[in-house]
Amino acid sequence: MKRTIWKYPLEATDTQNVMMPEGAEILSAQMQGNMLCLWALVNPAAPNQRREIEVIGTGHPMPDAKRRYISTAQMHGGALVWHIFERE
Repeated sequence: MKRTIWKYPLEATDTQNVMMPEGAEILSAQMQGNMLCLWALVNPAAPNQRREIEVIGTGHPMPDAKRRYISTAQMHGGALVWHIFERE
């Protein structure tokens, strides 16, 4: 089956679980209108797996953990800046 790019809405909250097909390649995260979104290249036929995504605001404490940086996004004209990571 061909791979497809899927969009996943994110909450502006510290940690959240996102279900996506196994082996999905996270491409980017940014604002789309007023919604924070993450995009991933997926095989729609693959079974789902849980991915742990963190959204951490500038100046907020960051607990020790192994994580991979995805992107930075701004809300409200740059008044809020979020840094998006995947916990490994």
